[in-house]
Parts: sequence; structure tokens; C-alpha cells
Amino acid sequence: MGELTARQSGPLRGRVRVPGDKSISHRALLLGSLADGPSRVDGFLPSQDCLATLSCVQALGIPVDVHGEASLTVHGAGLHGLKPPQRSLDCARSGTTMRLLAGILAGQAFGSVLSGDEQLLRRPMERIAGPLRQMRANIETTGGHGPLTIRGRRLRGYDHSLLVASAQVKSALLLAGLYADGPTTVRQPGPARDHTERMLSAMGADLHVSGLTVSLYGPSSLAPILLTVPGDISSASFLLVAAMLVPGSAVTIVDVGVNPTRTGLLDVLRYMGADIALADERKQGNEPVANVTVRTSELRGVEVGGEAVVRMIDELPALAVAATQASGKTVVRDAAELRVKETDRIATTVAGLRALGAQIEALPDGFVVEGPTPLRGARVESHGDHRLAMALAVAGLIADGETEIQDAQCIGDSFPGFVALMHTIGALYD
Repeated sequence: MGELTARQSGPLRGRVRVPGDKSISHRALLLGSLADGPSRVDGFLPSQDCLATLSCVQALGIPVDVHGEASLTVHGAGLHGLKPPQRSLDCARSGTTMRLLAGILAGQAFGSVLSGDEQLLRRPMERIAGPLRQMRANIETTGGHGPLTIRGRRLRGYDHSLLVASAQVKSALLLAGLYADGPTTVRQPGPARDHTERMLSAMGADLHVSGLTVSLYGPSSLAPILLTVPGDISSASFLLVAAMLVPGSAVTIVDVGVNPTRTGLLDVLRYMGADIALADERKQGNEPVANVTVRTSELRGVEVGGEAVVRMIDELPALAVAATQASGKTVVRDAAELRVKETDRIATTVAGLRALGAQIEALPDGFVVEGPTPLRGARVESHGDHRLAMALAVAGLIADGETEIQDAQCIGDSFPGFVALMHTIGALYD
């Protein structure tokens, strides 16, 4: 799928399930590899990013049985059962793979190199390398980026105070803490995704959470898990916004993860006036899950910043599309992290939506959107960014004429089957 063409659609209707959560799928593979015995993972996301993690753990000597497309058995070898890789570990375009593996590999008895494609190697890696060095890790970046060269050694616990709330940095440090002598403490300036803490706790790690402070007491062994991965709220966001904007729509997404560190978009859309309802709220494993129903809604502009942005950082391109149809001004600030994602997501989101006729301006740490504005079809570029590609695909459903998204194959990085699933609810894509 090199190019994706979207056309204005009639009502979107149906009851669907989005693929498994990407963040949880990565962690299930990595922590399952370190467990003392086999872990079963159902609902695994077979996206390009998660398959990069699968390939890396296999290269580290961990057998993984694949059952169909979305179920795995990870034959964990314990904390010290990984084997030296025969070549550099290819993280493809996955920042999660590179950053979390760096924490694990820092505590091994062998050396390794983490590399990936050009897009990944442009992303900042000192943000994990610096804190890991405070734990005695021997890790070298390449001009502050990847590839990473790691010479594994015995680590010591450290009390970290993060400058930016980052789930990947926090997770890398906690995973390194599994191998460290003494406690590893991470103090966060704000909330960040807590999937790592939830999974470590479920696997028996000696971990304690107090507000925004997390402490892990190592060395710590891990028990195997039986896990069903909930649907990915980040993937669901594109369906939610599409149903919200296309007239006459009503869509239910079942078994979606609604971890409170991930539901910023739901909260902001409700504040904008969105008709969103949660039902059958429950726990699945150690994660909160619900069925989410959204109907076409009249939206109003809002100002978003601070904690809400941290809890919806990956969903901001979808929010920008919703804002084009909201009455008044929507302002997003405190989102400078978007500048160092797969692309500079502030610049690329603004450029893509402007090409469709949106009134949107970039800020150093966000954007401003004036709405509502009719959109018109155009030829737009994904820049190889899966979330931008899906945001533009959603915008194309309400634009006059055809919207052609270039390099749309990148959608498979996080949401394989996006087009087919959207077809089932009535979206017009070619």
C-alpha cells in the first residue's frame, strides 16, 4: 500500500475491535523473555514496530512460538538467560524497542549494538543513555542518537529525577533496575504511561509506586504471565475522531485499554462536546478495559496543555483533525515532544492539514487551529509517519473530493489492517 486514497464517506457504523496495544505488546515480549519460564500472550499486535522487538528477542536467544497472527508463547530464560547476539540488533523504526532494550542490555554480561533504519537513528537517545550511565552502564550513542553501543556490566541502583515525563525513559531505567544492586527510583515531573510498572508488578517484581515516584528493588526475578492485550487506545483514536466528524455515525470499539495514563484524548474530546460513552468497564490482566461508543458530535474549541498533553501525546494528530471541525479556536501547548517523534509531528501535521484547507498554525510546542473549516481533497505526504498517515486518512473522509496519502504503508508500523477495518464501518478508501 504505497498510496491510500480517501473519499467523503456516508455514516460510519459498526462494532469493531482494534488491534492490541502497541506499548503493552512490546513489554510483553521483553518482560516475557526475562521471566522464569513460558508466558502466553494473546492479542499481540503484529505491527512492524512490535515485530522488530520480536526479532530482537529471538536474536538474543529467546524462543518464541507464534500461534496464528496475534498469539505468542515467549519461552523466558530468566534475567540472565539472554545470549550474546551474533550481529547488531535491528530495531527498524521502533524507538520503544531501542530504548527499552538499552535498559535490559546494560545489565548483561556481554556487549551489543542497537541499530535501526534512518528514521529511528535521527531520534534522540542521550535521554536514556545519560541516566543509564548514572547506574554505571557503559553505553555510547552516536552523536546523541543511535546506533547504541552497549558493553554490559553489573549495575547499581540510582535515584533519578526526570526532567520530562517519559514512559520510555522510565521503563529503560526500571528494566535496568532489575539487574542493579539496591533500589532504582524514578521521580517523574508528571504522569507518563505506567504499563511497565503494571506488568512488572503482575510478574512479582519488588516494585513500589507512590504518586509520581516509582521504586524497584533489584536484583529481582520475574514470574511468567498469561496476558490478553487490550485494544490500543491510540489506534482507536482515529476511529473515534472519524465517527465524531462523519455525519450520522455511531461506532463502538470493544475491549479498548482505558489506562488513565492513556485517556487524555477521551477527556479532551468530551470537554469539546463529544458524545462518548464507556461501558463494561473491567480489568484485563492488570489493565483497565472498556467498550467505547462514539456518535457524531458538535465540537467546540479548547485549550490543551500540561498533564493532558502527556496523556495523549500520540493522539495529537487525531485531535488536530477534530479541531478543524470544532467551533472556535483550539490551542495545544506543552507538546514539544512531538518535534522528536518519527517526524517533527508539529511541522508535518500542520503542513498536511493546511494542504487540505485547514486553518492551522504551528507553535514551538504545539499548534493553533481555527474552526470549523471545510476541507478539500489534496495530495498529501505521510513522511513515513504512521500516525500522521492515519490522521490524514480520517480528514479525507470529510474532505470534498479525493485525498491521496503518499507512503501510506507506514500505517503498518502500529495498525496493520487499518484500511480493512475502516471498510467494515463504511469508510471509503482505495
